[in-house]
Amino acid sequence: MSASLTPAAVQALRALTPGAQTTVHFNHAGASLPSAATLQAIHSHLHREATLGPMEAGVASREQTERARVLAARLFNAQPDEIALTGGNSSGWGAAFAALPAWKPGDRILVGRHEWGGNLAAMRLAAQRAGATLEAIPSDDSGCVDAQALEAMLDERVRLIALTWLPANGGLINPAAAVGQVARRHGIPYFVDGAQAVGQVPVDVAGIGCDVLSGAGRKALRGPRGTGLLYVRRGFLDTLTPAFVDTHSAPLGPDGQPMLRQDAARLESAENSLALRCGLANALQEALDIGLESIRARIDAVAQSLRAELAAIPGITVLDQGRERSGLVAFNLAGQDAPSVQRAMAAQGVTIGSNGVPYTPLDMEARGLKQIARASVSYLTSDAEIDRLLEGLRRLAG
Repeated sequence: MSASLTPAAVQALRALTPGAQTTVHFNHAGASLPSAATLQAIHSHLHREATLGPMEAGVASREQTERARVLAARLFNAQPDEIALTGGNSSGWGAAFAALPAWKPGDRILVGRHEWGGNLAAMRLAAQRAGATLEAIPSDDSGCVDAQALEAMLDERVRLIALTWLPANGGLINPAAAVGQVARRHGIPYFVDGAQAVGQVPVDVAGIGCDVLSGAGRKALRGPRGTGLLYVRRGFLDTLTPAFVDTHSAPLGPDGQPMLRQDAARLESAENSLALRCGLANALQEALDIGLESIRARIDAVAQSLRAELAAIPGITVLDQGRERSGLVAFNLAGQDAPSVQRAMAAQGVTIGSNGVPYTPLDMEARGLKQIARASVSYLTSDAEIDRLLEGLRRLAG
């Protein structure tokens, strides 16, 4: 574990997090707990809106709200003009997907088995309308997407490779960089859904080799709900024509014609919450100050320990696959469905998550899973919280 996240350091961070005092939270993969400083950044801007007027407050706070773009670029090893600030992971990913050139009959989309259900819905609708096809890339014996099998699938009809890097239904971490090497060798656009990755693992878009990467503010990053980050590689931007534009993304020029922005903000809207962007900027700064290597090491240590403890409880099956694993710990309890386990734990004051087939349908169906319970940890997670979780599950199992 990194020296910067010692038990004393974790306790200090917990003391600065209001929710850590009021809840035992194991749903960080759904939405994590913001710091008091992030809340204050939001409240301060709302106060400016109330006292100056919302439009005037936006002008006064422009430097602060734009910090989120600059800090996200640092987090991703990108340039600020490659970052769009969005309303969430799905809205960002969906805006980029909808901006791709028109699909044609026979086009192929290749996806990892763990693709997020919302992304699959968007891709399947587009494929059905155009007569294109969507196909799953085989997984290797660890459950990860198999980059060699992907390469064997390629032909001139493949128009997109899409990967959910850290799946929502378990702790597996897909080999995003290995998939990126295949995509780059063949010049195929490559989208990465990094909703669970951003704020939990180091993200280097150059090393991954992706054209687009989306992320959420509310998950491991501990930012406000309703915020997201979208990276678009500078050399890929001109292939994207937004499905929707406004005075921010494509202002009218002197001749009355729309002028698409020459940065990733062509996928943004003029209407957004500047208060939430202030909160997002603070959350980004906090993550960078702690360091993503330290965050990754702490979360990995906590999650590995939790998996071992869960596996020792009779009746519990830990369901995580992969060679590298994240802070999402998936399990089922014999004789009880996951939503029932979630409700029973909530009654004991412990918050966990549960996922059904629609969230990650290809993987759930391939593994014969109807639902999973999910205890997702943070670098904030304490030993006392883990004891509470294990005690509650032992009670249910017993």
